[in-house]
Amino acid sequence: MNLLKAASTVSLLTLASRVSGLVREQLIATSFGASGFTDAYAVAFRIPNLLRRLFAEGAFSQAFVPLLANTRISEGDAVTHRLIDAVATVLAWTLLATCVIGVVAAPALVWAMASGLERFDSAVLMTRVMFPYIGFMSMVALSAGILNTWGRFSIPAATPILLNVAVIIAARSLTPVFEARGLPGVYTLAIGVMIGGILQSAIQVPALKALGLMPHIRWRWRDIVDAWHHPGVRRVLKQMSPALLGVSVAQISLLVNTQLASHLAVGSVSWLTYADRLMEFPTSLLGVALGVVLIPQLSAARARGDKDGYSNMIDWGLRLVVLQTLPCAVALLVFAQPLLAVLFHYRYFTTADVMATVEPLRGYGVGLLGIVSVKILAPGYFAQLDTRTPVRIAVAVLVCTQLMNVLFIFGLHIGVGGLALSIGLGATLNACWLLFGLIRLGVYKPQPGWLAFGTRVLVATLALGAGLVWASHAIDWLDRSHPLLRALKLAGVLAGVSGLYVAVLAAVGIKLKHFMRKA
Repeated sequence: MNLLKAASTVSLLTLASRVSGLVREQLIATSFGASGFTDAYAVAFRIPNLLRRLFAEGAFSQAFVPLLANTRISEGDAVTHRLIDAVATVLAWTLLATCVIGVVAAPALVWAMASGLERFDSAVLMTRVMFPYIGFMSMVALSAGILNTWGRFSIPAATPILLNVAVIIAARSLTPVFEARGLPGVYTLAIGVMIGGILQSAIQVPALKALGLMPHIRWRWRDIVDAWHHPGVRRVLKQMSPALLGVSVAQISLLVNTQLASHLAVGSVSWLTYADRLMEFPTSLLGVALGVVLIPQLSAARARGDKDGYSNMIDWGLRLVVLQTLPCAVALLVFAQPLLAVLFHYRYFTTADVMATVEPLRGYGVGLLGIVSVKILAPGYFAQLDTRTPVRIAVAVLVCTQLMNVLFIFGLHIGVGGLALSIGLGATLNACWLLFGLIRLGVYKPQPGWLAFGTRVLVATLALGAGLVWASHAIDWLDRSHPLLRALKLAGVLAGVSGLYVAVLAAVGIKLKHFMRKA
């Protein structure tokens, strides 16, 4: 398997997902603006989404995928199938209980997340509607772990598109109906999220059946007990405990930031959310895609005892991260206003909203390289079945992040932009710490040529940045009288600077073929 091709496939599908996600956010911004109701929706959606990152894509995937890959190589398909069935059974029953508790405890969850909300009751209602989404997405994470381990990356990467499409259709078709009956149109977004969760789960079934890997969930009490006592389930739970703590640390920062934003100006949660969505575009496109491809390959290399191959794959991933993320970070820093204006500056999303969202987006830009690098460096530990070291590092980074929050919000009075800046700087610290740890342990040995490679990428990035700075001042991006023309101008600028970046890279000797790699 060509790793670059696999990562490119995941990236392209993730690109489609993120483009549809931006269309979804654009629809929300133009239809509802940045208000108390959009703050309520952002918090309500963040609660199941936070739990999804904790249990589904986070701790569960980090514990399950390496074990699945090792079991497949060392013990064969029959044992692996029994592991899948046992894990699916335990996961399904745990999720059922979690969803029931979440619906009942929605007021307490919203208060813990954002006690200063103007539309607190609306947030509670939408949380109850959307909370079962965590159940569907956790089963999607199980399916994605199986499919990725078998080298089937397309379906898991394309799955998020269904959520975005469902929300868009629900908002466009149901909002007039709700508003005609005196109900806030923003409630239709919650309905779209639930429909999207159902569709995301359903699309996994044919792919799993085609491989003969469809999990069999047990419903008899005796079978459930046996599943709980399966040695593979016990190993997953054992590995999940520190991994859960590690993922929780990152989510605690998000929780604290949301809580603080809810006590700032009305709309602050929405501004932070819009910036977060735009930041996640390169994060998912680059870091998540590489992480998805690397974790099974790193686990397989460890099972074979291939230390050199293990180290070289990490080096390959880090070089791709630098090559692709550095120009994106510069774009967020110097081109934030044009990006936000073209994407969101319509109808109810005002010029003031654009300017308020610029600062948190720049804060994320400061730490984008660190945010994406963590997606590559952390799997270097997880594939070694070491979840404790990243946890210890993450806890220390959490403390530093909250100290920065205090400094930026209460000391320097930066506002909502300071919340994003603290996350960006914290991620950079986290990435550096993880990197030095891998080197010290001898797991990763940087290949020769990093200084020359970094210098060449920096030269190309400076050329790209100069082009973006010129374009940001040469065009009035806040003029929304001709939205299509403005969008075409943005597309032309981005295409132009991207071409310039690639041309400079080629001129200094960096070519795509240098990154071709076989698993």
